[in-house]
Amino acid sequence: MNLHEASSVSQALLAEFSDVHDLGQLVRILLRMVLALALGCALGYERESHGKAAGVRTHMLVAMGSALFVLLPEQLGVSAADLSRVVQGLVAGVGFLCAGTILKSGASGAEQVHGLTTAAGLWLTAAIGMACGMGLGVTALIATALAMVVFALVPRFNPASEQDKAARPEWRDTDSG
Repeated sequence: MNLHEASSVSQALLAEFSDVHDLGQLVRILLRMVLALALGCALGYERESHGKAAGVRTHMLVAMGSALFVLLPEQLGVSAADLSRVVQGLVAGVGFLCAGTILKSGASGAEQVHGLTTAAGLWLTAAIGMACGMGLGVTALIATALAMVVFALVPRFNPASEQDKAARPEWRDTDSG
């Protein structure tokens, strides 16, 4: 390879990896993605520590993926209307992922629904990831803290609701712990 060809290759590489224009932008991207990763990890750890199928890795990937899906249009400078369509697609897509975690079993009259809390938690994790990707870190932190309250404290302070569910089989959610 001669000097001219090497120069052409290096220019092509620089052009291909020039999506970050300055250090400030790089830091912003890194902070948003790391925050999504960390908050997804926190939610996933809480679920995994209670023996739920969707744990740390799943929540981290959902949060980071959601952050990336809203970060990319921002980097490209798309309009708010176009970003709105991205968000709509993301919410619907994650809804399909979450639907796959819900199972209904049992004979008529004794049916049980499994995975509702897991599905709702993954859906919320996606929203938290979106908030991170959009640069709304405080909102994402507040939502994560409130989710942790729901996951950890509500079952302890609301045992009557679990008894009510047991009496009504169509509302039984064995994933509520």
